[in-house]
This record gives sequence, structure tokens and C-alpha cells, in this order.
Amino acid sequence: MNPSSTAVLNQPTGRLRKLQGLGVLCGFAAGAWLGAAEAPAKLVTAGISPIVVSLGMVFGVFLARWTLPALIQGTSYVLDDARQAPHLVIWAVLAGCMWAVANTLTIFAIRDIGLSIAFPLWNSNSLLGILWGFLLFDELRGAGARRWAGVIGGAVVMFAGAVLLARASASQAPVGYVWRGLFAAVGAGVLWGTMYIPYRKAYLTGMNPLSFVTFFTFGELGMMFSLATIHSGSISSLRLQLGAARPVLFWLLAGGFIWVVGDLFQQYAAKYIGISRGIPLSNTNQLWGLLWGALVFHELSTASHTTRAEVIGGSLLMAAGAAAIALSSATDREHLRWQQAARRESDKYGVDREYINARFLGEEYGSVRKRRNWFDWILLSGATVVIVWFALQARIPELHVDWTSMVALVIAMLALLIGSGIALFRLTRFV
Repeated sequence: MNPSSTAVLNQPTGRLRKLQGLGVLCGFAAGAWLGAAEAPAKLVTAGISPIVVSLGMVFGVFLARWTLPALIQGTSYVLDDARQAPHLVIWAVLAGCMWAVANTLTIFAIRDIGLSIAFPLWNSNSLLGILWGFLLFDELRGAGARRWAGVIGGAVVMFAGAVLLARASASQAPVGYVWRGLFAAVGAGVLWGTMYIPYRKAYLTGMNPLSFVTFFTFGELGMMFSLATIHSGSISSLRLQLGAARPVLFWLLAGGFIWVVGDLFQQYAAKYIGISRGIPLSNTNQLWGLLWGALVFHELSTASHTTRAEVIGGSLLMAAGAAAIALSSATDREHLRWQQAARRESDKYGVDREYINARFLGEEYGSVRKRRNWFDWILLSGATVVIVWFALQARIPELHVDWTSMVALVIAMLALLIGSGIALFRLTRFV
């Protein structure tokens, strides 16, 4: 075995355990923020094309994916990081394209079969993530029967909880084209589950999540714009639809920003606990989305006793499944298999072994520079101007919301954000 690899594997177990705990914390934070990302869309009045809604949110995602890395690390850091493993730029763009197609499929799945059926079908992406993690990246190999049962059993239990929650939180009547809707939902799950392959390749190879998501968004926005143009018939038609939606575009941008915060935590979870554990934990977003819908927007105010029983049962199942996964930490033998998978990536693409080893432990690599320059401040200023411009044109909708519940959920989200952010900074400096 290479001496540098041995050095990594002989690091104090406490360091790996801390990284494991950090990944679990990031997974739960991801669920909270990803679940809240749909709340701004509730502020949008009916009559706007779902494609336009999706494109508006993706534009907010694009702004956030550039400004947050520039603010935290600086674009020079992102570029230096990419130079260490340039092949990952292609993988990031590919992952972004897959995300855009999957997100579009979910729109048509909801339209054709309803959220109650579609959501659990595409949320099966966590089960596919476990499969890819095992087959391609040696996750769960050497983990032992108890941890296998914890991860797989927890994911299955969470899936069962997701079914109950989806049944309780959505209208029950499909709108026709059942088979098309089923294929769309399953296709979205397959694409999202497969999208995690580039995630894991990036983080085994050592790329920082902040760097990866910066390039991810090129594929994301490019593919989404292409799909929106095709669906609208022409660029001029799309422009007219965006113009008509201008008063609510700010809320869609806000939803995109919130989604990126959740996605960044999901990326760190995938980095430090793998996709077989990180993705199911971030899929607790459905539980948070239900809390927003039921407590803030009163979506279940007229629900039957059966529906409320499904809410309670689904919530308990998802919580139990998430707890099982969180407690199924990786063993030393599994970490060894992860390191072997990282060496394969290093040998295949010619990436510096020391770079991979340092990032495996959440530590910085010496030649990567971390500084902000004039371009970063121009980027941040430009994004601020765009957001303020949309905010000044935004229409504040009249909605009956429970402000007490909203404040409570926002406080819980901020607590997870601050706690996870401080933990990331102290332990890894956002590496």
C-alpha cells in the first residue's frame, strides 16, 4: 500500500468519527432547507406555467451557486480546485443536466398522477443511491450486518413513511395519462439516483463541494433553459411568459437560494458519509415540506382522521428510518474500502494522491489558494443588484398563514444552518 494512503488510514479514529458526525448533521440540515425551498412557490398565484416556475427557481439557484462559493472561498479557490481534477468539471456539468431533466419530469408527473403517487416514486432515488454507492464506490463493504440493516432498513422505512406523507399531503385524484405520469416519476427517480455518481466521484477525488456546485450549475441552467424554450415553442414565447410572471419571480429566486443552501449541506453529507447514507438523510425534506404545508399554509385543516393518522404514522416512520441511518456509522474497514475507491480514481485520472488524501480527511491541500479578488466582489455586487431589482417589482401576495408556526420553522432551520455551518468551519474550514 502507498505510504501516503497508509498515513490516511492510520489517522486517529476520532477524526473520522467527527467527520461522520458532521456528515450526519449536514444531512439533517439539508433535509430542512430542501424541504423549505418549496415554500416560496406557495406565494406564486395560479396560472403560471410550471416550466416558468422551474426556470425561475433555477435562475435563483444559478445566482446562489456562484455567489455563495465566491463569498465563502473565492473564485480563485474554485478555479485552483478544478485544476487539481479538471475531469470533474465535465462530471459536474453532466450532473446539472441530469438534475434539470429530472426536475422537469417531476412537473409532468405531478400533473398526470398527482403528488401523492409521484413523490414516493421519485424519492426512491435514495435506494438507487445505495445501490450505486455499493457497486461503484465500495460503500457498505466491510460495514457488518448491523450497519447494513441500519442503512437499508432505514431507507426502506423512510420510503414507507414518504408514501404515507405523500398520500396525506396531496390531492388524491390523478388527472389522466397515468402511465405517462408513472414513467415520468420513475424516470426522475432514476436520474436523481444516478446523478449522485458524479457527486461521489468528485468527493472521493477530493474536489470541494463549493467548487463542484459552481460548475454543476452550468449544466443545470443550460439544460433548464433549453427545455423551457422547447416547451414554450420559441424564445420569444418564453420571454413573454417570464414577463407576465415578473411580479412573482423574486419569490422563485428566493426558493432557488433556499434550495442551494440545502443542496450544499447535501453535498457535504455525501462527501463525509457517502451517498448511501447522506442521500436518505437529506430525503427527510419531505417531512419538512409537510410541516410547512400543514402548519404554515393549513393544507390539512380540513383533513379527515384517516389522513391525519397517515401524517403521524408517516412522520414517525421517517424519523425512525433517519435515526437508523444516522446511527449506522462507517467502520474502519469501510473507510479502508472508501480509500481504495479513491485510489482507483487517482490512478484513473492522474490526480495527485496527496491532494486526495488531504481532502479525504477534510483538510486543505497546500497548493490550493483561498482568497477573494476584485472579480468576487463584482460577482457579489451584481447578484445583489439583480435580487434587489426583482424584489422591488415583487408583488406581496395575500395569504393566510400561521405566523407562529412559520417563525418556529425558520428558527429551527436557522439553528441547523448555524450549528452545521460552525461545525463545518471548525472541523474542515468548509473543505
